[in-house]
Amino acid sequence: MSIRIEKISKAYGELKVIDDLTLQLPSNGLVSLSGPSGCGKTTLLRLLAGLEQPDSGLIKGIEKRIISMVFQEDRLLPWLSAADNVAAVLSSKRREALNWLERVCLPEEFAGYYPAQLSGGMKRRVALARALARPGELMLLDEPFTGMDTDLKENLFPLLWETATRRLVVLVTHDLTDIEALAGQAYRAEGPPLRLREA
Repeated sequence: MSIRIEKISKAYGELKVIDDLTLQLPSNGLVSLSGPSGCGKTTLLRLLAGLEQPDSGLIKGIEKRIISMVFQEDRLLPWLSAADNVAAVLSSKRREALNWLERVCLPEEFAGYYPAQLSGGMKRRVALARALARPGELMLLDEPFTGMDTDLKENLFPLLWETATRRLVVLVTHDLTDIEALAGQAYRAEGPPLRLREA
């Protein structure tokens, strides 16, 4: 089932971050948003995730959907190892968690490391592995490639393409080369208030 955003608005005090936005998203595939910081991209993701509610308007098609998200901050549990952070969303736990870490190009030797022992790019990969491992129909990615070099990102792109055949992936990035490489449905964001135009 597709997602329909109908005339949503969101303000923080006097600042209108989103104003009367309408957008149709497919049931699966890759949708990317690029644009400057502070234009409303993350707010849109938070509304899609149900972490915030629009001041007006409706978002249809996300009811009862299982959603996974990679935030701008890693949001890893500091008392769990890399593998245990991923295993936290799995039913079959450790072995599958190690498999997901391998798929995001994190060597097994780092599976027992705690977040404080990992580099920024490694933390992003653990967060991405956790989002990928969680079964669901909608995956929201807010700057998931921060701290990763070009070769590493290019190794991860096929994993996102594969995921997008089964669920909707909405990706926010500042890097236009990521959008060009990933293809899919792309929008250029401006604002506030948030305005989207096809890239």
